[in-house]
Amino acid sequence: MARTTIITGIIITTMLTDAALQPLLAWTSPSYPIGAYTYSHGLETAVDDGRVRTATDIVAYVEAVLSRGGGWVDAVLFAHGWRAAGDAHAFDDIADLAAAFRGSSETMLESLQQGRSFLQVTMKAWPHEALTAFAARRGDLPVAHCTVMALACAAHGLPLEPALHAYMHGMAANLVSAGVRLIPLGQTDGQIATATLSRLIPGIAERALATSLDDLGTAAPLLELASFHHETLYTRLFRS
Repeated sequence: MARTTIITGIIITTMLTDAALQPLLAWTSPSYPIGAYTYSHGLETAVDDGRVRTATDIVAYVEAVLSRGGGWVDAVLFAHGWRAAGDAHAFDDIADLAAAFRGSSETMLESLQQGRSFLQVTMKAWPHEALTAFAARRGDLPVAHCTVMALACAAHGLPLEPALHAYMHGMAANLVSAGVRLIPLGQTDGQIATATLSRLIPGIAERALATSLDDLGTAAPLLELASFHHETLYTRLFRS
């Protein structure tokens, strides 16, 4: 339910109840123990070969991830997963697609390890029968982060649009954090990059909400190549 408040000419619309906001903040926090900080989505390769050197470069890289790379795929599948959460068969089909929809072994590991960790932690800390039932159906099959978080959001009554924004912001913030460590870059520049990306996310999310599974695809070959080449870097701080 939305609530609009006007404060000295500023219109503030609250889309979440306080109770719903708490799990969303927890699940997208860097402290949520799913191992997100160990992945760079190929960014480490781009820094190593000199393509990413500044905050502006990081913004361009992460925008590509979110708007036409793996992050775009996740955003669309998150939306479809949330909408299908009440139908086990339909949701499991989306979970299968999400588990397979990666261009390299490292970005697949990035998605699936975080997905499995998210499911295990959330079932204990924020239990819900929908998560338990999904875990039982899934067994040892791979679990993508985007779909299991979408399921958790739907099960706990978190509205789709703010949940998707939070998911995408969490991915963007994690990649910026990786860039801050890799370049290295000052913390202020990192926050400027995050703020810049936050202004781009609403438009990307709007497109994702309107995109069908038949139209889903990627157009980011340099990102995929960065991930491929990451496997053979001489030294690596990240797992992707």
